[in-house]
Amino acid sequence: MDGSRGIGMTSQRTRDRLVRRLRAEGIADARVLDAIARTPRHLFVDEALASRAYEDTALPIGYGQTISQPYIVARMTEAIMAAPAPEKVLEIGTGCGYQTAVLASLVPKVYTVERIGALLEQARRRLRALGVRNVRYRHGDGAQGWPEQAPFDAILVAAAPDEIPPALLEQLAPGGRLVIPTGPPGGQWLLEVVRTAEGFEQRTLGAVSFVPLRGGAEP
Repeated sequence: MDGSRGIGMTSQRTRDRLVRRLRAEGIADARVLDAIARTPRHLFVDEALASRAYEDTALPIGYGQTISQPYIVARMTEAIMAAPAPEKVLEIGTGCGYQTAVLASLVPKVYTVERIGALLEQARRRLRALGVRNVRYRHGDGAQGWPEQAPFDAILVAAAPDEIPPALLEQLAPGGRLVIPTGPPGGQWLLEVVRTAEGFEQRTLGAVSFVPLRGGAEP
């Protein structure tokens, strides 16, 4: 049986229920909702948590990290996909690979950076098993981005620095957008930053709660 299809609490019917909830909470981009419906979130969490995969909640994935709440994944992806739709996206914080999978179903090229090597390898295996072939992976410090592959049409950051890393702003293409949580735990805001001819325009998308963006890399 194809494990991506799921049964019971991981079935397509359960995923569709989640999508209806996201739509009711204000996610309007049909492309994003379809990507959430098609992406088997239960394959990106520990088997013991699979029955909770389609709840709208963050879940632990080990190494002190979490898989983001589906609403937050959808909200950030919707911001990334605003016109003009990006061709080339940088993701900071691969984690379990779920957000990566959602992005990869929507854009031609995804570049993803993860500082924890073991998490990156798990995500790579999961995505390959699902037939995802348009993702390139890097083990390294996310705050430094991926300068060799810049510029990017969009950058999505799945961990919160105190302030926006300058390297990520530098790697945005003209007209590109950065979606990033910033601030200390308990006081974080999700920001959208667009690179313009004059500099950068910023707006706040709402309060969020993410793990901190840490520097360096580890096995």
